Amino acid sequence: MTLKEFITQYDKEGSVVLMEGKRIVLEAEQEKLTKLGELLAKRTKLMKFRSGNAAGSDHYFSLGVVSVDNKRLQVITPYTGHRKKTNQAYETVSLDNIDMASDHEIVYQSKIDKKNNKLIDRYVSGERDRFAIKAAYLIRDTVKAIGTDEIGPATFGLFYDDLENPLAGGTGHTMKVCKENDIPILNQEAWFKWLEE
Repeated sequence: MTLKEFITQYDKEGSVVLMEGKRIVLEAEQEKLTKLGELLAKRTKLMKFRSGNAAGSDHYFSLGVVSVDNKRLQVITPYTGHRKKTNQAYETVSLDNIDMASDHEIVYQSKIDKKNNKLIDRYVSGERDRFAIKAAYLIRDTVKAIGTDEIGPATFGLFYDDLENPLAGGTGHTMKVCKENDIPILNQEAWFKWLEE
């Protein structure tokens, strides 16, 4: 898919493009993430962008978007005040404001990796110790992809992944949730080429 094809297909009302990835970004590639955020924000009018407000990829993508139009950036956070000083989004949605008990789909899909089931159950039941809070990050990653009753799902996902250890950690979790829900995704092997078009 070329950049032009992507824009033609996804620059529509209601389109939400997830831009995120690994916390560790190779120094030589940091500018590319910012450039992509800026490029997409400049060349589109209707699509919105969603991030998890994490350090690394999320931060660099977001810098590019907000340099053009922060009103098109939405951030989903694991708790209120998460990295507040670096959050430049116009709209922030915290898990603290989502009723997990009534939104079974979020909990169900957060358990895509069975090893985290007990952790997620503890968090949903109200526990907030240092172990249970780790579940908030996985649930946040699920929400970024599938949305909630109040916010729509992502339409497309652009990721910066660790190509030597793909689909691992929180980024891998989000990519797997996208795949499970037929949300198309691309990693940097594809979108790096867009920067040369």
